[in-house]
Amino acid sequence: MVKVGVLALQGAVREHVQCLQAPDTEVVVVKKVEQLADLDGIVLPGGESTTMRRLIDLYGFFEPLKQFAQQGKPMFGTCAGLILMAKEIAGYDQGHLAVINMKVERNAFGRQRESFETDLHVTGVGDDVRAVFIRAPLIVEVGNEVEVLSKYKDEIVAARQGPFLACSFHPELTEDHRIHQFFVQMVKESKSVVE
Repeated sequence: MVKVGVLALQGAVREHVQCLQAPDTEVVVVKKVEQLADLDGIVLPGGESTTMRRLIDLYGFFEPLKQFAQQGKPMFGTCAGLILMAKEIAGYDQGHLAVINMKVERNAFGRQRESFETDLHVTGVGDDVRAVFIRAPLIVEVGNEVEVLSKYKDEIVAARQGPFLACSFHPELTEDHRIHQFFVQMVKESKSVVE
């Protein structure tokens, strides 16, 4: 049994919880910093990254989330969550949590009306993974230690660096739960190494 949290400050929290639910996974809606201590992994959902960072600071989550990552506990960011995890953000002086060596560009796929859905190949997950892009960020470059997991028209939209997974799109807004299952598997593997 693993315990996976969904940071519940903003975004599609309920949808992520539904995608993660499985007999071997306890899902926790994280609203207090103290809850991080019991978790084996955490999901940073989509939303609006600037607002999310303000809420992370307001509720004292910033340093505890950095420490969570430094312990090597798995973290999965979707859309705004990906922006929070990036080392560099185009047009900004510094990143937020900076756990993945990648540079991202906010709203790279355009505004709300340019939102779209498509099927992607995601390494380790499979083909025809349904992806919903809503004002999505783009991974413009990655370091050598970062594995590119998926591309859309030659643009990087999913990547992994060790225990950290991030994607530009919203897998939680589909009936396809394979990326969440992939993340839970990462959490299980990480937990077995610790034990």
